[in-house]
Amino acid sequence: MQSTAIDLFAGLGGWSTGARMAGINVLWAANHWPEAVKWHAENHPTTAHICQDLHQADWTDVPKHDLLLASPCCQGHSKARGKTSGNPQHDASRSTAWSVISAIEFHRPPFAIVENVAEFLGWALYPAWLSAMNALGYQVAEHVIDCADLGVPQNRIRLFLVCTKSKSPLHLRLEKLEHVSATSFIDLTAGNWSPVEKPGRAAATLARITSGRAAYGEQFVFSYYGNTKSGRSLLRPIGTITTRDRWAIVNGDKMRMLTAAETLAAMSFPPETKTPNNHRLTVHMAGNAVPPVAAARIIEAALKAA
Repeated sequence: MQSTAIDLFAGLGGWSTGARMAGINVLWAANHWPEAVKWHAENHPTTAHICQDLHQADWTDVPKHDLLLASPCCQGHSKARGKTSGNPQHDASRSTAWSVISAIEFHRPPFAIVENVAEFLGWALYPAWLSAMNALGYQVAEHVIDCADLGVPQNRIRLFLVCTKSKSPLHLRLEKLEHVSATSFIDLTAGNWSPVEKPGRAAATLARITSGRAAYGEQFVFSYYGNTKSGRSLLRPIGTITTRDRWAIVNGDKMRMLTAAETLAAMSFPPETKTPNNHRLTVHMAGNAVPPVAAARIIEAALKAA
């Protein structure tokens, strides 16, 4: 019999797509954002969908399942939150993790896998969240993983909590794969290029490009914002994809940002993934997602170890 799953905070569908790759039937998916629900449904038409704040979810309406997948909002934990860390909206985003507890309390699935940024482990209420999982009979194995080690062409360090009804935590044996380079998805013939020496180009950008050229020659990528002061070789996985355009490609005397298609590929979404005809919206949804290839590898390892 095929295993079944539900997907909380489903977004564009990284977990659901990875589950499908692993042979799992995703029965139900939820998100509070109508646009995300719309595009998740486009890519997973046989899955039941609900657009709702999961704090108010009625778990009696959710089908029984073998595996709960969840990516509670990470902005309240991530270092990328910056000066907004004291914003009440971020406190509310942290509280979304309690919806996982609520769902598990009702359904008691054999497995749950929760993804977040590694900083989730430093949340003041994480010990209480962990105690709640233990009180429900679950052991929690903490895995901090670079998704590049699982075959995603991106260095993306994330936390995966494998929650099982077992006597001890289920620590996965994940094969470390050869890294996939950025050249696997970057198309130098695509996109809208502009001159590097374009009038008005920020001095900080030009300084990054100068450093990148010195290290990597005429073709490389660099972070358009953040603390990185140099470039990055195309022979490595790209750095972390975020919810807004971050990575620029330099090719000789021209440059451009990643296209939406390249961003999706960097996240390991299949090329047939349906997205809105809106670059900013697609990048936002992709940057919030779990890389499907990493999701599939983790689900497969969890089921094998059970």
